[in-house]
Amino acid sequence: MIAKSSDSHRHGPKLAVMAMIDIKKPQQVSTATTVTFGLIGGWLSAKETGIRPLGGVILGAAGIWAGRSWLEKTNPATTAALSALYVGAFGASHPLAKKIGAWPAVLSVTAASAGASYVLSDAK
Repeated sequence: MIAKSSDSHRHGPKLAVMAMIDIKKPQQVSTATTVTFGLIGGWLSAKETGIRPLGGVILGAAGIWAGRSWLEKTNPATTAALSALYVGAFGASHPLAKKIGAWPAVLSVTAASAGASYVLSDAK
């Protein structure tokens, strides 16, 4: 619940600050950008910090954020397909990296996943 300005004296300044946070509606989120951030940002953070679970947290958070928008913008079948592609892209990047290198693999699977997100969700 977001505090109204008259409630701020009872609940303190934290709730008053929360009232100023403006989270985008699912229809306004660029899922192609979110998917790109999840796949590249997740990989890069795991690589640079050496903390693989950190990359997983970023990957998961971006996937949930994109999934919320896919569901609102499209339908359950398209949401499931895009979610499977996103998770599959993460999985496919590992063996692909052994063949073509890490950066080319991550960029390739990201392009496929972000492109599908744009075409099936964002462009509508």
